[in-house]
Amino acid sequence: MPAPFTFVRLQYRSGDWDAVDERMPANLLHSLVQYTKVPVNAKEKVVALDSPELFRYPFCYLSGHRLVQFSAPERKNFEQYVRGGGFVFVDDCNHDIDGLFARSFEEQMRVCFGAGALKKLPKSHPIYSQFFKFPDGPPNTGFELNGWGDDLVHDYLKGIEINGRLAVLYSNKDYGCEWDYDFRNKRFLAEDNTKFGVNIILYALTA
Repeated sequence: MPAPFTFVRLQYRSGDWDAVDERMPANLLHSLVQYTKVPVNAKEKVVALDSPELFRYPFCYLSGHRLVQFSAPERKNFEQYVRGGGFVFVDDCNHDIDGLFARSFEEQMRVCFGAGALKKLPKSHPIYSQFFKFPDGPPNTGFELNGWGDDLVHDYLKGIEINGRLAVLYSNKDYGCEWDYDFRNKRFLAEDNTKFGVNIILYALTA
C-alpha cells in the first residue's frame, strides 16, 4: 500500500509563508479522499525550506504576499529538490503579476534556474487533464473576477520544466485563498472549485 500523501507547506525565512489558512490544505485533502483513492495524512506538515526533511516528500506548497528572498541554504535546497524530482506549487496571494511576491519570487527562479526558465504553460499541458478536464486552461478565481490585484484575469500559469517534467508550477491567481474555506461548505457551491487542486496533486505524484 502506498504511503499516505502529505500536504507539505514550505516555511521560508523572508516574507509571510503562512499567509493562507490551514483550512485550504484540509479542503484539498478532503477532495482527494472524495474523488480519488489516494491515501492521505489528515493534516498538513510545515517543513523549513532549508531542512533536509524536505527531500522526504514529493509535493510542496509555497505562498505569500511579501518579499521572497531565499537564504543560501534555502536556495540550494529548492534547486536540489526540484532537480531531483520534487514538485513545488507556488501561489502568489497578491494575484498580481507586478506585486512584490511575484517580482521577488521570479528573481529567485532566475537565480536558481536561469533567465527564461519560467515559461507560460499551454492550455494543452497534461496538468489540465490529469484527472478533471480544464480545456480552457487554469480556472479563474473570484479574486481576479472581482478586479483585485492588477485587474487582470490571468489565462495562463507558468512553470519550470526539468527533463520534460513540470517541476515548479507558478500561479498569480491566488488559488490558496480561493480554496481557503471549510470543506463542509463545499455543498453550497454550484461547482467544486478545488478540482484543479486535485489535478495539481495527482500530477505531482505521477509525473
